[in-house]
Parts: sequence; C-alpha cells; structure tokens
Amino acid sequence: MARYHIETYGCTSNRGESRQIESALRDAGHYRVDSPAAADVAIMNTCTVVEKTERNMLRRAKELEQETADLVVTGCMALAQGDLFREEDVDAQILHWDDVPPAVTNGECPTPGPGVEPVLDGVVGILPIARGCMSDCSYCITKQATGKIDSPPIEENVEKARALVHAGAKELRITGQDTGVYGWDRGERQLHTLLDRICDIDGDFRVRVGMANPKGVHGIREELAQVFDANEKLYNFLHAPVQSGSDSVLGDMRRQHQVSEYVEVCETFDSLLDYWTLSTDFIVGFPTETDADHRQSLALLRETRPEKINVTRFSKRPGTDAAEMKGLGGTLKKERSKEMSELKRTVVGEAYEAMVGTTHEVLVVEPGTGDSVKCRDEAYRQIIVQNASEYGLEPGDFCEVRVTGHQTMYAFGEPV
Repeated sequence: MARYHIETYGCTSNRGESRQIESALRDAGHYRVDSPAAADVAIMNTCTVVEKTERNMLRRAKELEQETADLVVTGCMALAQGDLFREEDVDAQILHWDDVPPAVTNGECPTPGPGVEPVLDGVVGILPIARGCMSDCSYCITKQATGKIDSPPIEENVEKARALVHAGAKELRITGQDTGVYGWDRGERQLHTLLDRICDIDGDFRVRVGMANPKGVHGIREELAQVFDANEKLYNFLHAPVQSGSDSVLGDMRRQHQVSEYVEVCETFDSLLDYWTLSTDFIVGFPTETDADHRQSLALLRETRPEKINVTRFSKRPGTDAAEMKGLGGTLKKERSKEMSELKRTVVGEAYEAMVGTTHEVLVVEPGTGDSVKCRDEAYRQIIVQNASEYGLEPGDFCEVRVTGHQTMYAFGEPV
C-alpha cells in the first residue's frame, strides 16, 4: 500500500486523466495524502501550453523532487518534452498517463477491472471521449504527447456517461483534444450521434461539449446544431478555436480550416439556436502575421461576436515547425494582444449586459466566493447567485433566476 500525492495542471482533459489515475490507485488500496512530504510518491500531471507554463512546470518538479521520496511526472509536457526534465537534472520517472498506476509500486498495482469508473469533481463528471486529434498544427507540441485520434466505441462512452450520472454527476463535460473529430478513426464522424445517445440517459443533468476544431465541426455542422436544438440537456455552447482571421496565417499554422468554414459553422448555429454561446481562441503574433492579418482577426471577432474568447500571444514550442520561423518582436505581440483583449472585453461585456432583466433556468455547479454559488444557464453562461444560503442553494441544484447585473465575464442573478 502506497501513500500518493498528486498535482494536476492544465485543461479539463488533464483533470480527467488524473481522476482516472487516482481511481486505479484507490482500487489497488493506495490512498491520497495532501502533502508531498508525507507521500511515498508524488505524481505531477503537467501542461505545456506556453513557455511560461513550461518554466513553471520545471520549477515545481524541482521542488517536488526535494519534498518527496519518489517523483512521477506525466501529462503533456512530460510526454512531449521529457528531455527537459532530464536536462534540468530532475530525478523523476517520465511516464504516459496509463503507465502511472503500475509504476507506483513497481508494476505491482493491479489493472483496473472491466467496470466503468466514474470520474467526478463535485457534481461535475469529466468524460474524455477520445485521446489525440487529426490535426498537425505547426505550433502545437501537445500532439507529440497525444498522437492521432483514438476513439472508443459510442456504446463504451455512453456507459461511462451513464455511470457518472448514476454516481451523482449533474454536469457532464465531454472532453478531448478535439471532440469534433470523434469517430474519424472509425470511418465516420460521430460526435452528434454520441451526444444524442448521452442525452437519452435517464436523469436530470446537463452536458457541455469541449473543444472542437472548426474543420471537424464544419462537416457535421447541420447535424450537430440539430442535436443541440433537440436536446434540452445539452448546453447551447460550442468551443471552436479559429486562432486567426487570416487564411494566410491559418495556412502557415496548418490549421486545416479556412475562415469561411468557421463563419459557416457560426451561421448554422445562429440559424437553429435562438440563444447560444460561441467560444473561440485567437493566437496573436504568429511569426507570419502581418498588421493586415491582425486587422482581419479583429474584424472576424467583431463579425461573429463570440461570448467567450481566449487570447494567447504566440510562444515558440521546441520541436515544432513554427519554432524555426523568425518571430515577431515582443513589443509588437504585446500591442496586438492588448488591442484584441480590449475588443474582447467590449464584445463579451455587451453580451452579458444584454442578459440583464432576462430569466433563465440554471444549474448550480460549484461554490463561489463567500456565500455565493456559480451557476450555468442553458447556454453555459456563468451567473453568480449571492447570499446562496438564504435560498438554500447547493451544487447540483436547479433553479430559475432573473439576471440583475453583470461584470465583463459573468452575470449576477436572483432566484425567482
């Protein structure tokens, strides 16, 4: 029996991997401790999105190495850049997610049984439906860790979702490196079919779809939007990262989609859904991005008006083709990032301002600051209810709220 300490960094998919690691360890009789100093082994599930994150991962690995008897490093940075930990003389095992449980006790940890193991975080169930993607983006290092898309059968994912609901999940988060290409390795794009099946599961719960690149969504946009329209359990929320408003830059990024395809996805959802949330990402300052390209990105943001926007300055990732390109100056990238971030605040703020006075059914997802709770409406927009104890609201509850005010990135509401 081993005492383990685990730390997770990065996206929802990483959190799901960590829950699966913990599930296997618990099944084998191991148990978690909060302090690395009290653990027989510390597990660090890493992220490698940008250079700053990479530096933080190396720093934390060195700290953990000094605090615990044995260190295991896994996750995207470990798999894509394992040599960096060795170059920094970090004494750790660099392992794939699946190899962590057996390694904790030198291979003596039994393999989890055939049953479906729920992965719960409060009332949120995390369901990774596939691993890997079909893209070959010139700037992305994560692909080196995850590989090509590997899609389990629909029935297998439906059973995992059913187990999560039976275990108490009120919100299912469908995750993956690119959910839009689920099923491509099986010869058919199946995301819309999978979502339809999951929504047929008995129970009162909601489903959020994770990141889906525009190219994968474009080919099934009609079918996907129809599934959203037909199922109240599905949050009307789509995360389709466009990354640039310039086809020239998208080509250099090897993003596979064109701006027009992204716009067509938005138009299709607009035509079928009266109220929905578009989430997207922009990379600012890619090496080949000109001022005109940047202006095209700003114009696209104004045209499609996503309600959630992630703005990232380009950062060279070792081992990628984009790392060999001559980069733009840091000052220029900072200026462009600032300009886009200001526009982002305007667009998102206007979306939340328009919600004031409207009424929505929400799911209480998690505690907020003080005596408040964080809720999600039917389009996955965040609504904060203050003085939650007065209304008896706890995570997992459904209630109807009237929006009374807003900040830039969220709204305030009162139960009615």
